[in-house]
Amino acid sequence: MIWNETKECMSRDEIETLQSKRLVKVVDRVYHNVEYYRKKMQELGLEPGDIHGIEDLHRLPFTTYEDLNATYPFGLAAVPNSELVRLQASSGTTGKPKIAVYTRRDIDIWSECAARCMTMAGITRDDIIQVGYGYGLFTGGLGAHYGAEYLGALVIPMSTGNTQKLVTMMVDCEATAIACTPSYLLHVAETLRDQGLLDKIKLRVALCGAEPWTDNMRNQVEEMLHIKAHDIYGLTEILGPGVATDCDHHTGLHIWEDHFLPEIIHPETGEQLGDGEGGELVITTLTKEGMPLLRYRTKDLTSLDKSRCECGRTMARIQRFKGRTDDMLIIRGVNVFPSQVEAALLTIDGTTPHYMMVVDRVNNEDTLEVQVEVEERFFSDEIRGLEELSRKIAKTLKLAIGLNAKIKLVEPNGLEHSEGKTKHVIDKRKLY
Repeated sequence: MIWNETKECMSRDEIETLQSKRLVKVVDRVYHNVEYYRKKMQELGLEPGDIHGIEDLHRLPFTTYEDLNATYPFGLAAVPNSELVRLQASSGTTGKPKIAVYTRRDIDIWSECAARCMTMAGITRDDIIQVGYGYGLFTGGLGAHYGAEYLGALVIPMSTGNTQKLVTMMVDCEATAIACTPSYLLHVAETLRDQGLLDKIKLRVALCGAEPWTDNMRNQVEEMLHIKAHDIYGLTEILGPGVATDCDHHTGLHIWEDHFLPEIIHPETGEQLGDGEGGELVITTLTKEGMPLLRYRTKDLTSLDKSRCECGRTMARIQRFKGRTDDMLIIRGVNVFPSQVEAALLTIDGTTPHYMMVVDRVNNEDTLEVQVEVEERFFSDEIRGLEELSRKIAKTLKLAIGLNAKIKLVEPNGLEHSEGKTKHVIDKRKLY
């Protein structure tokens, strides 16, 4: 049975009472089942009995990307492998993926959360939904797929890579909903327009995530396709797509506070901030069994609004993201860090420490060019040497970041050098 929307309108006292009860349980769970957390709590002089509710949340240790790397791959699992049924992953800052593991119950909760998001966007069991996210280790495809099936909708698992086939299926199968990145949806819209098919589709709603987008892009998509478009938020480490989404009023993303405890902290001091104050979003999982996380620092900069929304829902709303505390780029829905590129280049003989990443958006699809300074000897050698080096760099980067990049080899001192903090990224993308 789908979540009863009346529960989305619990009072703040009811929400916080439930959160306190579940926080106490998850703290006890990780203390006794995850050695890494037990040591972190003991270093702070904490035992499970010291946490009585959300008023004690500030006493608990943070969890960071570095903690995920230090415990890779299964060091934060709170159950034995025999109880795990799924592993998902996304790119990490050191080249290692950020692993997330799930029990059967975790998958069920994830499916329900994704279904809630779809319900908020107006999708029902009568819809035919195309899932245009990538399947596999990336949480997008399977997260949206399981959510749609939980809802009872008919799913077309399109994945990515073949826009023409997606467009054909959209028309022939009369798809009424789609889940994909916003930039890809705009590309789909332009393809439909160019082929004279806009009046042939039955599409009425889109649920887009995995990359930032503006209200202008939302408006452009809605006007081109004559649909409603909604934003969906999620992180592999926390769950996947389905953590939060926006209602028809688009005044923030409603986060499912019965499963996730959000807070805003000062990015530098770690101090908790009040409602409406801008800072870093931190999330504690309240019901996850396989890999519960305490106070996970998302590095997303935003604020929380806990007032009742015009739609009637009372669960907190995550406001528009202002950026990130690190230098992460999101390219075609994949998290990419300059440090990953730098680390990969340093493994290749003949390259120098000087490089530039140029990100652009062509025909509404992200492109990546990596300009690399190489040793002078390659430019005095036959052209084959440059071609071989270029192919080697492209292959190495594909393994490191999971994306194909155009490689441009540059002579020594061909890129701007700085005595201060060197700029390694030029992002030419403009969100419409």
